[in-house]
Amino acid sequence: MRHCDVLVIGGGIIGCSIAYYASKYGREVTIIEKGEFVSGTSSRCDGNILAIDKDPGFDSQMSLFSQRLVDEWSKDLGNSFEYRAPGSILVCESDEEMEAAKRWVDRQKAAGLPFRMLDRQDIRQESPYFADDLLGGLECATDSTVNPYLLAFTLLEEAKKQGAKAWKQTEVKQVKKEENGTFTVDTSNGVFTADHVVNAAGVWAPRIGEMLDLSIPIEPRKGHIIVASRQQHVGSRKVMEFGYLISKFGGVRRVDPITEKYGVALVFEPTESQNFLIGSSREFVGFNTKVNNEVIKCIANRAIRFYPKMADMMVIRSYAGLRPWTEDHLPIISSVEGIPNYYIAAGHEGDGISLAAVTGKIIEELINEKETSIPIEPLRFERFKERVITG
Repeated sequence: MRHCDVLVIGGGIIGCSIAYYASKYGREVTIIEKGEFVSGTSSRCDGNILAIDKDPGFDSQMSLFSQRLVDEWSKDLGNSFEYRAPGSILVCESDEEMEAAKRWVDRQKAAGLPFRMLDRQDIRQESPYFADDLLGGLECATDSTVNPYLLAFTLLEEAKKQGAKAWKQTEVKQVKKEENGTFTVDTSNGVFTADHVVNAAGVWAPRIGEMLDLSIPIEPRKGHIIVASRQQHVGSRKVMEFGYLISKFGGVRRVDPITEKYGVALVFEPTESQNFLIGSSREFVGFNTKVNNEVIKCIANRAIRFYPKMADMMVIRSYAGLRPWTEDHLPIISSVEGIPNYYIAAGHEGDGISLAAVTGKIIEELINEKETSIPIEPLRFERFKERVITG
């Protein structure tokens, strides 16, 4: 039997960030992962730390705080994780979208964020590859990008240097709260006991929650990404279509039935190695991560609509991953009433990379009973129960 102060369940970027911060601030940490570290959602996504697609107010302020922490990481952590902060843009293809974009920018600016509108000329300067009929868009100057795989491993290595222990191929079978207040966690790799437990298991968080009779309202939402090789310089920074926002928040778009069915919206991201990641799709199909060629074709067609000259570019590979979705599009970063010293850090959907830093920081602050760096009321686990009662 192995005892630790803080046991983190889940070896993705969220778990690694928590292990990093908790070990940095004096806790004896063990992190366990049922497969290989960083082999789930964190290895099947893009690497953006965005405010551009966040609701003005709490969501975007949380992202800005996370951006600042990652900027600090880029200076403090030992390894490079391909950090760049070139900003990002959303492009519009109709007058309707331009009007909606203007409202979005006005709201963000009122909240103090560095947003601005882009006209047709700005879009031309951004990339000669854009379709001629695009009307403009908007920009967020602070958005940054990382290699999520490298960043997660960097955090894990730093946590180990600070004394954290890491166990892979260690699947949780049972979690019990003992009368003395500690937890006993039975795994495929022996028994662990801990004073504090953090459930950072992403799409699997509900399964871990069930072991303590908790119903955690997270569902897996599948997303596909294409990796294409670069023949020419198409662009230097992250580009999304304005329809991505509509798709993310469940609005109605004027697109063909297949695009609507799979929630496809352009996301274009140049990588450090000068390839491109092209997405994205959103669908609920349980835990199925098999690549669907119909979705890949749809994403490729959507990319060509915005970048017609990309039609002859070479696709290297494609993959699909699962995003841990919650109904209100906010993660659960919270202690749990009635189970002292148990925490949930999951449900980030497509924002796990964006919010990994702030999530790790908040969980460390909760464990160490500090005042949290940002208000956490909107992230409480209990918000879902309260909604059911009042609804």
